[in-house]
Amino acid sequence: MVQATNYILGLDLDGTCADFYGRMREIAAVWTNQALDSLPPVTSWSLSNWGIDDEDYQEFHRYAVTEHGLFETMAPLDGAPQALQRLEAEGLRIRIITHRLIMSSLHETTVLQTVRWLDRFRIPYWDLCFLREKDDVNAHLYLEDAPFNVERLVVAGNDVIMMENGTNRDLTISVASASSWEEAEPMIRQRYYDWLDAHDLSRPDHPGAVPHWREVGNAPHSSTEGEEVLNAP
Repeated sequence: MVQATNYILGLDLDGTCADFYGRMREIAAVWTNQALDSLPPVTSWSLSNWGIDDEDYQEFHRYAVTEHGLFETMAPLDGAPQALQRLEAEGLRIRIITHRLIMSSLHETTVLQTVRWLDRFRIPYWDLCFLREKDDVNAHLYLEDAPFNVERLVVAGNDVIMMENGTNRDLTISVASASSWEEAEPMIRQRYYDWLDAHDLSRPDHPGAVPHWREVGNAPHSSTEGEEVLNAP
């Protein structure tokens, strides 16, 4: 049972907050010795339409991490850092839940690259969890793109928003979805504000505003505390 002291967003990173597939496409072009423009911008879950076979993926993944710094060289999805800064300032608690530790020999490198990326783009978070089964970590709302995770979370009765991309376009399960952070941010905010109403807590005056009830100095990792929080457009 999720505690009622904070509203928690379970935030996936790859394909949801970070442009994992955009960066992997660039690295796949080098790996397969193909022109970048020849690789379709929309990929499948297996990356097979980029010439990456299932049996080659582990070696390709190692190459991407060790030779190209995969997890610290991705661009964030448009608007993601600013949206998360606003939501965090409003009192929402961000719990990052990512499945990146797929090769034991790369754990240290993967964690270091991840933290560097979060700091570089000022992504606020309270907790950083590395695991595959996302519902093993409690959250009120999950933002996810991997089709098997979306389905598992929904079937278990969790509130989920799916970030749409080529890997989940064939998913038939009924789930709220967003194609961009411009769409996702107000969807997250509405669920959070409904929770505030249910717990007799006042809403922030505007997106990005700090609510009066938020404890002074109670700040997350990679906080924007003391820095400008970008207002909603």
